[in-house]
Amino acid sequence: MFCANCGSPVQAGATFCGRCGTPMAGADGLASSASGAMPGVGGYTEPEPLLHDPEGVIRAGDIAVKIEGELVPVVDVELGGRESVYFEHHILLWKQPRVQIGTRSVKGAVKRIFAGLQIFVTEARGPGNIAFSREAPGQIVALRLRRGEEVHVREHQFLLASSSVDYGFFRVKGIANIFFGGTGFFIDSFQGTGDDGLLLVHGYGNVFTKALDRGESLDVEPGAFLWKDASVQLDTTVTNLSTGLFGGASFTLNRFTGPGRVGIQSMTYHAPTAPEENSGNRGGFNINLG
Repeated sequence: MFCANCGSPVQAGATFCGRCGTPMAGADGLASSASGAMPGVGGYTEPEPLLHDPEGVIRAGDIAVKIEGELVPVVDVELGGRESVYFEHHILLWKQPRVQIGTRSVKGAVKRIFAGLQIFVTEARGPGNIAFSREAPGQIVALRLRRGEEVHVREHQFLLASSSVDYGFFRVKGIANIFFGGTGFFIDSFQGTGDDGLLLVHGYGNVFTKALDRGESLDVEPGAFLWKDASVQLDTTVTNLSTGLFGGASFTLNRFTGPGRVGIQSMTYHAPTAPEENSGNRGGFNINLG
């Protein structure tokens, strides 16, 4: 089938066009959402909640994934002998001894060192069983990435990705005051390199998805941003609030403009403004290996 917006070919079962992000009518996604969002003024539709974590077995290549648990979901993975998965090391819950653990380098290592980001992720190779958990209440979003398809994810919120998905990052400029008091903040990027890539993301609380039409915008509390299609533009809007004799304040939101999808989490997350105070690092040069 073909996208009605840009005319690009779209594989059967796809929920969105991989080129322009336009939703495909009648398509089913991996994560179940509400059957109909409540309509708003002028035809606006509200973000749709995920009714539950993906059900059944999700297969990608020779990898089989099942989401288990309720309040704190667990990702149970059965690895074949061909493809691997990579993840942040601290989310490992259990594994069979025969599952081999190693490291996988991340693109842009030098830039990541100066940004204080990890320069390696942990990689697991089968055959065998391994499981992961973020150790926080939330929901799992499962995203399939075919060759050339790309999504952007809030840093430290991806759970795992299959080996046919490339992992990178970029710095978002112009919204520095929201997160790190002048240094900007970083977003992870994932791009499919094969025909059956899989990416799992953990959202804190409940997860909502908004499908934005071309030129349609949505303002989101900065800590609520979870993931977005690469086709969605991210900007910042600041509203100055006057309180008369008592001075004023500013109200800052992230503005997302379509086409494409935006994932929103109900438990907002804000990174520490002074990470060195939490780590006890008062000087020197610290490299985050992952």
